[in-house]
Amino acid sequence: MTQKNFSLVAGMIFFLVAILHVLRVIFGWETIVGGLLVPIWISYFGFIVAGLLAYQGFKLSRKSQ
Repeated sequence: MTQKNFSLVAGMIFFLVAILHVLRVIFGWETIVGGLLVPIWISYFGFIVAGLLAYQGFKLSRKSQ
């Protein structure tokens, strides 16, 4: 797998994770990990981090030619 393909795939995966965080906030989906309820505000942070990583992956895949 080339660096370009790897960066593109990683960018797409992080983009999907970011979308799931937004959907969790919009629909109020509950998430339970180890018997503890994860607060919704965690998804705001998760969206920002996943969105930045997706952006970097897409940016790197365009550079690597």
